[in-house]
Amino acid sequence: MSKKVIISGGGTGGHIYPAIAIANALQKKDPDLEVLFVGALGKMEMEKVPRAGFEIVGLPIAGLKRSLSLDNLLVPFKLINSLSKAKGIIEDFKPDVAVGVGGFASGPLLMMASLAGIPTLIQEQNSYAGITNKFLGKKARKICVAYPGMEAFFPSDKIALLGNPVRSDIVDVSARNKEALVEFGLNGAHKTLFVMGGSLGARSINEAINAGLPNLLEAGYQVLWQTGRGYIDTAKQTIATLGTDKVKAFDFIYTMDLAYAVADVVISRAGALSVSELCLAAKPSILVPFPAAAEDHQTKNALTLVEQDAAIMIKDSKTMQELVPQALELLKDIVKQDELKLNIRKLARPNAADDIAAEVFKLIK
Repeated sequence: MSKKVIISGGGTGGHIYPAIAIANALQKKDPDLEVLFVGALGKMEMEKVPRAGFEIVGLPIAGLKRSLSLDNLLVPFKLINSLSKAKGIIEDFKPDVAVGVGGFASGPLLMMASLAGIPTLIQEQNSYAGITNKFLGKKARKICVAYPGMEAFFPSDKIALLGNPVRSDIVDVSARNKEALVEFGLNGAHKTLFVMGGSLGARSINEAINAGLPNLLEAGYQVLWQTGRGYIDTAKQTIATLGTDKVKAFDFIYTMDLAYAVADVVISRAGALSVSELCLAAKPSILVPFPAAAEDHQTKNALTLVEQDAAIMIKDSKTMQELVPQALELLKDIVKQDELKLNIRKLARPNAADDIAAEVFKLIK
């Protein structure tokens, strides 16, 4: 009889892609193992997970909006409905283990799994645990973390410091530079600044880059720019006005391994997945934490690298004044680039997905 694992969570690429990496690692160890994903209806996991070849069921869960909104009145009812639906999913699927990766859906699913006596495992990607995971951690059998010092949030005897699971194709991307240049239509004679704002884009980064493109081009650099859906039209309009072929803008980049391969310097948000990928790719990075992230965890992620001289951090509020000047300075400073590469590479954990999968199998009776 095949073993079964439920993986719950999502909301952003930072939750979804580690979950998919864990699922792939599980099936690599046991090809007969069944994996079912549970996500939140209307969130990006409902599209990304089936594309990766896995089945997903959606819960009607939603979080509280920060602004006054009538939608907030529906949150308790959606929670009750989600708990009921999660109970039904568990009864039907009968998993051996339930894994939570963060995001709205992981709360109801892991809560009902615990009540049903099913062992649960949490994969906490950030250096600062959110409220939901802190609560779920009390009942979890194992908590896999990516940063040291997580005893501040979880029982120390449950913690395993294993890193964040990322796509294996990001390891040693430097050998694929020529392929990447062709993929994005870039010129190997120019240094490349790769700008990404996470799977949903980043307005402050986009606006600073949009304003600073003339300076970057004048200095002789080219730009690979992931804008997110909301900013792609503005970016393309600016590129057309400048009449340049040295800036390539995309709303979303699926071949992230090649994007890292072509990059000399990276500008990025400081989500857990992005930080882990940058460590594996060993790229000199300027991090701009998203200030509205829960418990300001992106700033804490970035500071973990800054304190080890493994990245540069700029506050979101300072992007318009400081981001492009800092990028120009780093692009021309080879010594600083090498220093950042050396230090960020030390933080990489390339076997995280396999190590977490091993912990999941330990929990199967």
